[in-house]
Amino acid sequence: MLEVVERFVSINGEGAHAGELAVFIRFKGCNLCCSYCDTAWANEPDAKASPTSVEELVRWVKSVNVRNVTLTGGEPLLQKDIEPLVAALKDCRVEIETNGSVPFSRLAEIEHRPVFTMDYKLPGSGMENHMNTANFALLNSHDSVKFVVGSEEDLNRAAEIIDRFKLIDRCHVYFSPVFGKIEPARIVEFMTERNLNGVRIQLQLHKFIWSPEKRGV
Repeated sequence: MLEVVERFVSINGEGAHAGELAVFIRFKGCNLCCSYCDTAWANEPDAKASPTSVEELVRWVKSVNVRNVTLTGGEPLLQKDIEPLVAALKDCRVEIETNGSVPFSRLAEIEHRPVFTMDYKLPGSGMENHMNTANFALLNSHDSVKFVVGSEEDLNRAAEIIDRFKLIDRCHVYFSPVFGKIEPARIVEFMTERNLNGVRIQLQLHKFIWSPEKRGV
């Protein structure tokens, strides 16, 4: 069984398929506590969740007839049945949004491999010491690494990690501003100053289309 706190159809707010329709399944619980977390409510021990079987989730996904499926949280890789769910959704494009701390080598090797959107938590998050950089070696051209930046320190650290692990040659790379903490224009200036070819700035579309606090979008 999987601990589901919400499921809905909306658009992908970020990543390589931003703007496309997607089915979202959000799971309860996370092993990190980032300073800017916008889904902290889903991580609370008393968060209301529905234990849901793989079979029920697959039936629901098929019923809405949307091919992009985004598994998010919380941290979806903490769900013990996440691998059977991904395998059962073999007819869909499955994307896993992961916080970058949990190894995903097993899922990276299965026949119907999901797409990974992996965060790298920068100093402003307070969680950088939890990052599992071994995951970088598992990424390919379909995957993404996202840096959520809120300060000059974050920008400089992101550039260092991109260079050290040659991420631009491996996967999509995105800068996303902490909402309300840094001006997107400053991120563009930084990308220009550092000649960060291959890096993209991305704003969270759902926070502009709807209220930043609205759930289920």
